[in-house]
Amino acid sequence: MAELTFYTNPQSRGQIIRWMLEEVGAPYETVVLDYATTLKGAEYLAINPMGKVPAIVHDGKVVTECAAICAYLADAFPEAGLAPPVNDRAEYYRWLFFAAGPVEAAFTNKALKVEVSPEQQRMVGYGTFETAIHAVEKMLEGRAYVTGSFSAADLYLGSELGFMMRFGMLQAGPATTAYVERLTSRDAYKRAAEIDAAAAKELAPAE
Repeated sequence: MAELTFYTNPQSRGQIIRWMLEEVGAPYETVVLDYATTLKGAEYLAINPMGKVPAIVHDGKVVTECAAICAYLADAFPEAGLAPPVNDRAEYYRWLFFAAGPVEAAFTNKALKVEVSPEQQRMVGYGTFETAIHAVEKMLEGRAYVTGSFSAADLYLGSELGFMMRFGMLQAGPATTAYVERLTSRDAYKRAAEIDAAAAKELAPAE
């Protein structure tokens, strides 16, 4: 049996990978790290020198970065059906990494209240927040998923969109709203959310 260890904090982007692992269905061990202590400890820094979560170790191999972990797990566990056939992955790769690049950068800068001037828009991969989101919403019109069926690209993109909607950073159109609702109704998403909620409760300081 393959050894798979998941390093996370339940109040982090690790929620994306928890969901992915629940979709994969393979057994895994969870190591919950605390922001104030173990996340910056020597043991974890030996795995990820950035001191960031999530990360996985699978059969002794370290993978970090959410999109990379999603792509890796989809390939490592093909029986879960989370990636299209290799010769049909153009849209899959395009939107998985569009979410990890332009969308991630756009919403991070928006959260930090970083204003990009018109002159600077050519220097940033997303142009403007509105441009990046419009591209996603245009893609989602008339389709249930990025490809013909649910994949790791949907899981990652849907996680990003859902986060922004939950915190009032995105006033989503009908197609995007329906897309996120479709994804978050999945059993694996609900299991992952319950697990992380319980883990966050355990980490919370006693009152």
